Amino acid sequence: MSTEASEPPAAGSVTPPDRSARARSFNAAAAQYAASRLSYPPALFDALEELAGRTLAGSRVAGVGAGTGMATALLHARGADVLAVEPGDGMAAQFRRRHPGLPIVRGDGDRLPLADASLDLLTYTQARHWTDPARAVPEALRVLRPGGALALWWNTDALDVPWIAEAAERTDRHFGLNLSAEKRNVNARVADPTGRLDLTRREIRWSRRVPLDTHLANLGSHSVLLTQDEARGAAYLAEERRHLLTVSPDGVVEETYDVVLLATAPAAA
Repeated sequence: MSTEASEPPAAGSVTPPDRSARARSFNAAAAQYAASRLSYPPALFDALEELAGRTLAGSRVAGVGAGTGMATALLHARGADVLAVEPGDGMAAQFRRRHPGLPIVRGDGDRLPLADASLDLLTYTQARHWTDPARAVPEALRVLRPGGALALWWNTDALDVPWIAEAAERTDRHFGLNLSAEKRNVNARVADPTGRLDLTRREIRWSRRVPLDTHLANLGSHSVLLTQDEARGAAYLAEERRHLLTVSPDGVVEETYDVVLLATAPAAA
């Protein structure tokens, strides 16, 4: 890819959206999210079973921040007895359209609508950063059975791939945020500042080939885009299209990701 980049915004011209606005932004774009967002590779669930010390088949699982149900459906396909927990109206409605046979309840990780000691596994997919760990960790411990496990996972860009690193740099400059670090630098201490969980980290690389329009729609479904002025977001996507056509002139983009997984059984309360 060309290393030419758009000019960074003038000082003071970018006001990063606040965290709560970003968390709420997905509801208005739930259909776009469902159509273009990433799934997860089978190797992730193999690693999850290894780190959690149990098979998914027959396990009672709740997925917090379930969104449109991508991870929920995959957990169900592995044989889990899975319940989705989702706070947003738009995302929950899209979940019900796409997965009418799977149960979903409204709630979030800071106040789980679940009974004490009712789960073998509690999962957060692309969602733990929207919670308050000081509340979410005690809630996780409350709803897990003795020996139950907690697992968090999210996709990150593979920044050792040159064109992906360049694209990430342009995004950070355009929006005045360090989104790459925000995702990749989450470790056990950040995820659990209480120190009550013994989390082990694993990374799984995977890739997908998608049409350029799907790649751009995926970018457009992220909170930093959804909370921007429409003209600013459109300018960013037009610039990315121009750059990506130099990398993928056939209009097919090979995206490469590392799924970061943090998982373990909880430490004694």
